[in-house]
Amino acid sequence: MLRVNNIEVVYQEVILALKGVSLQVPDGDIIALLGSNGAGKTTTLKAISGLLRTEEGQISDGSIDFDGVRLEGKSPAELVRMGIAQVMEGRRAFEQLTVMENIQMGAYSRADAASAKKDIERVLEYFPALKGLYRQKAGYLSGGEQQMLVIGRALMIKPKLMLLDEPSLGLSPILVREIFEIIGRINKVEGTSILLVEQNAQAALGIAHYGYVMEDGKIVLDGSADKLASNEDIREFYFGLSNIGARKSYREVKHYKRRKRWLS
Repeated sequence: MLRVNNIEVVYQEVILALKGVSLQVPDGDIIALLGSNGAGKTTTLKAISGLLRTEEGQISDGSIDFDGVRLEGKSPAELVRMGIAQVMEGRRAFEQLTVMENIQMGAYSRADAASAKKDIERVLEYFPALKGLYRQKAGYLSGGEQQMLVIGRALMIKPKLMLLDEPSLGLSPILVREIFEIIGRINKVEGTSILLVEQNAQAALGIAHYGYVMEDGKIVLDGSADKLASNEDIREFYFGLSNIGARKSYREVKHYKRRKRWLS
């Protein structure tokens, strides 16, 4: 469905953020994009969704294809109408609008009002915690409730491809499990393809079919979710586990400087 072909991204015509990134999202799959802060994960999503221009960024080389159509140069609004929805890091709910108004905003680009009304009920089936809050202003919701809300808002677009940026950020382990279970269910029931950007590698690989690891603007490792989850370096640098299962401080293994077998 989605092919990112050797793209380079430059900010302000000076800063090279992505250095030849290639990845694929097959139809109906969940693909995890893993990496530490500053690796280029969010920039990759913004290149796909057309949001680079809001930060003076541009694709300087390479191409992005979605269902056989080139995406470079298209506006975010055009991409939404094509079926690409991005849920941004930090949730970004419309805080002064109610829960129901936020969900309805997801259908802004749709002309089928009757169908959109039915889809609101479908969204609330995925997120029953929102049913009793539909008149509440989004700014008063908890972090977990806001995350449910913005994913539900994106579902109203009826996306073919959903781009999720750090959905676990700031959530308790219990809420992380709940959110990821719902993401997996959306993928299975709706058939929505998902590109999932995460630092929580264990949660992401638990629902993904395939994964890519980014470092310094490049893809340095990729493979099936099971293969990555069993990789010794992934287990140490992302899960915090050594070979014998002893947990280590992430401060001791910053940026993979001790060992980079995947680059050899």
